[in-house]
Amino acid sequence: MAEVAPAAAPAKAAKKKSASKPKKAGPSVRDLIVKAVAASKERGGVSLSALKKALAAGGYDVEKNNSRVKTAVKGLVVEGTLVQTKGTGASGSFKMNKKVAEPKEKCGRKSDDFNPLVW
Repeated sequence: MAEVAPAAAPAKAAKKKSASKPKKAGPSVRDLIVKAVAASKERGGVSLSALKKALAAGGYDVEKNNSRVKTAVKGLVVEGTLVQTKGTGASGSFKMNKKVAEPKEKCGRKSDDFNPLVW
């Protein structure tokens, strides 16, 4: 007898995409942090707790978004927008970076100047 191909598995029902929440309009956490640190006149920088108080005074829910605040602060330090004056990680004090990082050239010579006989 000829072999009979097994019946094809029934196709799964297409899942309905749930209605995603609309993105809230307004400045990002990073923008709020930069504004708060820039507005501060403290010589040694703004501590994380003072930064959270400033954000809460501006209407931002710090308790609900605590991890976002910490991640944003760490990212701004790595990016070079903020400088950490005390502490490590997200704890400590932060102030604005006076020097903006400029892209560096890889070497002094241009690729057009390459001559293997000169080396």
